[in-house]
Amino acid sequence: MTSAAVVAAALVGQHRFDMQPCPWCILQRLIYVVIAIVAVIGITLPSKGAGRRVVLMLISLFSAAGACAALYQNRVAVNLASCDMTLADRIISGLGVDALLPDVFEVRASCAEAAVRLLGVPFELWSLALYVSLGVAAVSVVLGMTGSGRGKRT
Repeated sequence: MTSAAVVAAALVGQHRFDMQPCPWCILQRLIYVVIAIVAVIGITLPSKGAGRRVVLMLISLFSAAGACAALYQNRVAVNLASCDMTLADRIISGLGVDALLPDVFEVRASCAEAAVRLLGVPFELWSLALYVSLGVAAVSVVLGMTGSGRGKRT
């Protein structure tokens, strides 16, 4: 449940240390929540079978989307004067999650204002690394599942 822990850490940063999120931060937070929900669904499925593979592939796809969001935030969004009405802002508003759970999903800063470093590394690059790790782990499990039963015979 790494995804849930990341969201919890982001909420602590926001509410305890005044690290206010921009639209791209919130979009990444939303993707982590989706990954956590998909993972919980996956846990309920039999370990063998297509359902588990589908869940793992969904996790890898959402991880790729999160990685793209983190990379966009790092390369483009932090240089924008405003991130109003960017893709991230439209997704958040369109889904209505900001109105549903404002303490979790409300945008409270511009991308430039939300630029935070942890150990000298921009926060979104930490997120990028985690998304890549989650995606690689999910793909590795799928490949291990499809490769099981094959190999050496004894």
